[in-house]
Amino acid sequence: MNISIASYSFHGLLAEGRIDVFGYLESCRFRYGLRAADLWNGLVGTTDTTFLKKVRQAVEERDMVVVNYHVDGVHLWEDDPDARQHNYTRALEHLRAAEILGARTIRFDTGGRLEPVSDEQFDYLVARYREYANIAAGFGARIGPENHWGLSLIADNMERIARAVDHPAYGVLLHLGHWEDGDELGGDRRLAPWAMHTHIDARTTRTRLVEHLQILIDAGYTGYWGVEHHSAQNEYAEVACQLAEVQRVLARRQWEAHRAELQAPDLSQAGNPLLTAEQEGRA
Repeated sequence: MNISIASYSFHGLLAEGRIDVFGYLESCRFRYGLRAADLWNGLVGTTDTTFLKKVRQAVEERDMVVVNYHVDGVHLWEDDPDARQHNYTRALEHLRAAEILGARTIRFDTGGRLEPVSDEQFDYLVARYREYANIAAGFGARIGPENHWGLSLIADNMERIARAVDHPAYGVLLHLGHWEDGDELGGDRRLAPWAMHTHIDARTTRTRLVEHLQILIDAGYTGYWGVEHHSAQNEYAEVACQLAEVQRVLARRQWEAHRAELQAPDLSQAGNPLLTAEQEGRA
């Protein structure tokens, strides 16, 4: 199964000084049995070339791939032009970092506030994302926003931007169900065609996981399912719980598909062949 764990899931351990990027890689590979790294720049901690090459080496030593590099602090829109320029400069640094890490997808937030995108914002976002997509395409990656905060939480904004950028290296990190416009499933359905990666939080895992996953499956999504935890508490166990539920749902879907293909009999009423129905309490 294509499953990853967003390294932001361990931000509580990071704050306590109990994990670093190498411990995260070790945990993904040997605690959770995964071969994908889903790196948050807050855990990586630097854009220093020498350090990033060490991380890349650690990824390869564990026979892993970096399926996503999600970057905070380089969001595209700020009302202040100087702040926009500062974030642009930082974004170029992180694009170089993504290339060194071998990231397959990259997330830079839109920025802005929770409101309809203005014409000025729209023109700027489309131009910048297209520029970033051209750079990412040069090393075989895709880049785009996440429905994370600000104007990106409105599906109208995100769909309008995606249609305008219209670049093969542009995509959306779809945070399942994370919309502020009243239609969680509808927002996922609208942006599913551009999904390049996913993040699945605990609320979605516990409430409507099957429905959200099915939307992407129906849209032909073939990327990674990224588990993300937010509580900063009991993180190793909480992540394991979320991971197991995502694995269970995906495995159940595969099991059902195989049974349908084989035309296997319905075993829902099958009992213990060594006991009678009366002994089992089924009579």
